[in-house]
Amino acid sequence: MLAALALTSGCASRSSPVRIGDIEMAYQVHGKGPALVMIMGFRGTMDLWDPNVIKALSTHFKVIVFDNRGMGGTTAGNREFTIEQFADDTAGLLDALGVDRAHVLGWSMGTEVALELTLRHPDKIDKLVLCAGDCSMQAFPPAPDVLEKLYDTSGSPGEQGERLLALMFPQDWLKEHRVYIKEVFSRSMASSSPENIRRQAAAMDTWKGCADRLPQIKTATLLVTGTEDVLTPPQNSYMLAEKLPNARLVTLENAGHGVIYQYPERFAQIVIGFLEGTSEKQ
Repeated sequence: MLAALALTSGCASRSSPVRIGDIEMAYQVHGKGPALVMIMGFRGTMDLWDPNVIKALSTHFKVIVFDNRGMGGTTAGNREFTIEQFADDTAGLLDALGVDRAHVLGWSMGTEVALELTLRHPDKIDKLVLCAGDCSMQAFPPAPDVLEKLYDTSGSPGEQGERLLALMFPQDWLKEHRVYIKEVFSRSMASSSPENIRRQAAAMDTWKGCADRLPQIKTATLLVTGTEDVLTPPQNSYMLAEKLPNARLVTLENAGHGVIYQYPERFAQIVIGFLEGTSEKQ
């Protein structure tokens, strides 16, 4: 359902923004090949993607990452923040870049956007990857105390990041991999205003979901979930697997919401195998 915030904030180098409707959207393109657009989760920017995942995927695909409306280097515009609007923004980016069809990978809130993108613009989608996904905020939500910590924007960026990291990863794993996580999350990253973070949270809270529309999605879909995810409990992915006509589910043991960061090489190989139709390395 949701993604985390960097431990530090700053401004990373990025491509010149492109005009999409009422916003200027910041984006980057990595690699060559079939297009793969990656949709970031709640309060995250494109700088938050694990660099090892981007490196691995960009050896096979033209990877397109971007900042959602009001996040990082993308302006907020004058339209209401909704999951449907975020989906249309993503479709607009593909059009602006001259991409007729693309694979789509969503993480956390990005899976909600990816599902709406597929429902609203099916002709633009090749294959779909949903990591830590859900189709309704009300189906299998996080515990109330988890949500309280997630929405808390008090304190310094470092303090916020520490709170969120504790939600993203199993505690034992986090202790053992603290050095790696510090390297990934302490990079210079673009920041987002508390007001736009609240507007993005409201967009998720007011999204009616798409559980009843999932049978309309015939797209080949890969679902990836961690057994220890407290932000988007794995029951959400099990529900998606039951309702999507052409879905495949991969469950990773001892993985939390940040499964992409826990197992970057393994995650990338699973995704590459699925998108290219070869045997996934699991």
